[in-house]
Amino acid sequence: MKSPAPAHMWSIVLVLPSLLAVLQTTTAKKNGIDIYSLTVDSQVSSRFAHTVVTSRVVNRANSAQEATFQIELPRKAFITNFSMVIDGVTYPGIVQDKAAAQEQYSAAVRRGESAGLVKTAGRQTEKFEVSVTVAPNAKITFELVYQELLRRRLGTYELLLKVKPQQLVKHLQMDIHIFEPQGIRLLETESTFMTQELADALTTSQNKTKAHIRFKPTLSQQQKSQNEQDTVLDGDFIVRYDVEQSDSGGSIQIENGYFVHHFAPESLPTMPKNVIFVIDKSGSMSGRKIQQTREALIKILNDLSPKDHFNLIVFDWKATQWTQSLMEASEENLKRATEYASKIHAHGGTNINDAMLLAVKMLDSSNQAELLPKGSVSLIILLTDGEPTEGETNPANIQRNVQEAINNQYSLFCLGFGFDVHYSFLEKLAQDNGGLARRIYEDSDSALQLQDFYHEVANPLLLSVAFEYPSDAVEVVTQDNFRHHFKGSEMVVAGKLQDQGLDVLSAKISGQMHKQNITFQTEASIAQKDFQSPKYIFHNFMERLWALLTIHQQLEQMVSASGDELKALESQALNLSLKYNFVTPLTHMVVTKPEGQEQFQVAGKPVEADGLHKSLDLLPGARNKHPSQNSRRRSPGDTGEPWVSITCYIVSYIFKWKERAQPQSPTTPPTMPSSPERNYLNPAHFQAFPIILPLPGSCVGQLCVDIQSRGTMKLFEDPGQGLLVAGDYEKGGFSRIKVNIQEPHLHIYATPERLVVTRDRKNSEYKWKQTLFFVLPGLKITMDKMGLFRLSGPDRVNIALVPMDEPQKGLMLLVDDTQHFSNRTDGELGRFYQDIICDPPVGSDDTIRTFRVQGTQYSTTKQLKLKYQGGSNGTDISCWTVKI
Repeated sequence: MKSPAPAHMWSIVLVLPSLLAVLQTTTAKKNGIDIYSLTVDSQVSSRFAHTVVTSRVVNRANSAQEATFQIELPRKAFITNFSMVIDGVTYPGIVQDKAAAQEQYSAAVRRGESAGLVKTAGRQTEKFEVSVTVAPNAKITFELVYQELLRRRLGTYELLLKVKPQQLVKHLQMDIHIFEPQGIRLLETESTFMTQELADALTTSQNKTKAHIRFKPTLSQQQKSQNEQDTVLDGDFIVRYDVEQSDSGGSIQIENGYFVHHFAPESLPTMPKNVIFVIDKSGSMSGRKIQQTREALIKILNDLSPKDHFNLIVFDWKATQWTQSLMEASEENLKRATEYASKIHAHGGTNINDAMLLAVKMLDSSNQAELLPKGSVSLIILLTDGEPTEGETNPANIQRNVQEAINNQYSLFCLGFGFDVHYSFLEKLAQDNGGLARRIYEDSDSALQLQDFYHEVANPLLLSVAFEYPSDAVEVVTQDNFRHHFKGSEMVVAGKLQDQGLDVLSAKISGQMHKQNITFQTEASIAQKDFQSPKYIFHNFMERLWALLTIHQQLEQMVSASGDELKALESQALNLSLKYNFVTPLTHMVVTKPEGQEQFQVAGKPVEADGLHKSLDLLPGARNKHPSQNSRRRSPGDTGEPWVSITCYIVSYIFKWKERAQPQSPTTPPTMPSSPERNYLNPAHFQAFPIILPLPGSCVGQLCVDIQSRGTMKLFEDPGQGLLVAGDYEKGGFSRIKVNIQEPHLHIYATPERLVVTRDRKNSEYKWKQTLFFVLPGLKITMDKMGLFRLSGPDRVNIALVPMDEPQKGLMLLVDDTQHFSNRTDGELGRFYQDIICDPPVGSDDTIRTFRVQGTQYSTTKQLKLKYQGGSNGTDISCWTVKI
């Protein structure tokens, strides 16, 4: 029986999505529950991630208290072990067939016990939770283990940890060990909570094949301030990495009788594609959905290659095509298409069947007329937010009609917008036709989600890829045929070797490139000793990798299977789940507890379902809530499920290493002269900040620039720095600013409402005043709680942006360390970094002077100007001022 004492909750949430994890607690110390140790240990080998979360808690209260362990993990991950140690006694979690667990569950419900564990899922996550009553002065240890195969997406594997202890923890430590025999090509970290003090608690070591990242803050480093006992840890910690890729046949790694074969050729030429965008414009798409769809579609169209062909189909109660046939992605055609896309408005019903059949018919007729390039790839991308309501509305009939029409000739990708969509219908529709389904979440970044998905399929490199191994060497393998391979992704085959005493495992990979077939070959020594250090791997990890990948593929095949085939797949997946102790949609974990407490709780595996994220069998009493049902404002990665006594926040931090990172001194804002400050947010004091250009070594020293014109302008372009800054200027500030950096490849798009950082082809959206800390090779990206966003680094010109809210919205541009501009710098502001020739000051008080740059003459006046000082304050300075 539970104690009547108030329930106090702490929790840990950890995830690898990639790898994502959230460590979370309440400020429970004052209520008795004290977490004195919290550790996360992640071992990643051959993209297989093994994560152990351990938390040790003591009840310092004089009465029994309830402690709740909560962990959020990625959907692709499988829990493989859970235990509680109370007074020296271990209470394990036991994986069972879901049918057997259901019987025990029903018996517990009849006894009046609340047996169901809460099961919810966010964008990429699901939640595991268990609670237990802790006696006074008693200690309890929770340990949870889960495993996942990290997927390569847009050129990287990703590990994300959300960190929110909500109290100071005496021993808090995260260790991430990565071992990749192929070689680590790229390593980055990102965080949204990192301060300079906390950055000292982060250490990274790396060689060619191994990396170790440790975060171990002291109690004083965790404190918000010396006088506060609250923790500053509150947000995201992300690790991204990639490996060296080979076009000669990939990499085969072998351990204890099992192998894994990774293949991701990157240097092959991109195949031309024929893509038809099928866009739902029914009434339910009105408002922000259709606006974001238009925005994304226009950007996607402009990303098409001139070699591509395309067309647009929009549908409500009927389907309408933009043109009669596919068009070349020429500049003129793209201009016409974007004009058409910008005028798409939402109304009417949802006729998916006719729209899809029209798309297939258009591809068929173009092929028959030989209008499409030979060796090209044909794709159909469907975006819808609801169920079919017009024409053929039976999902099974639509699936059959589309599959018969496509007839294995084209690939279909389905995007479900929001939670009203019939997702299982779209999932089967896509899998039946060689594609996949993806949910697009209704949020401020929906347009970026659409763009990111397109980038995943934008560059096809191979078709009809087949892996072959000697029949006398391999006993069983996972999927070894792939319909297509896109740049930035990876094909993975795992298998079991026969016990034949062979010395070498060879492999042949065949596929179709543009206008030709191609074959790759590779081999690996079966006696290789790559995986020997227990620091980087665990026993029989390759066998578990094979089992996990096999189960995932069998679950995917079950979506399209029926009858005896479905039963066979379910039986095989269930047997593997039980053998390897995985919590999958076919099993449950039964959690046991000390006598006198609720004896039975069940952890199930949620799956993506219609309207909500649901478990395959929603146990009675289990709560499932859609993120939008929670009215509070959601942070990135927030599942939307309200957690008892918990408020979610976010934080972030990022590094990239090609070599071992060297310590860098923090970049500080430029030194400001000491003078009275004025609050520029006060309309009575408002004065637009000029752009202040430090001109070291010149006759001017620094130059204040008042921009008089409006519109788009190129501000700085420096080939030596690999830097381009452009902006749209309105009265008193910029309405948008774009920054392009060549190395590392980075694009910044800023408006007064948001920041979008594009790293290679992946977009990330940030709100102003959201703490941010990135470190890349030679470049640091930071944003503080006042909204000062900085790009800085050794031997770099520093660029900073600041949002202005009052009395008008806009962006300020700040520059520093301008001595690093090269003599080739150009642009409206960059021109002033050419050689300046100054005339002597004139006038009664020497406040007027003329100077010349590249033959152009400028008149300047010495004036009192307002220089940004940080926060809402500015400082008066005397500055030579020029108007442009």
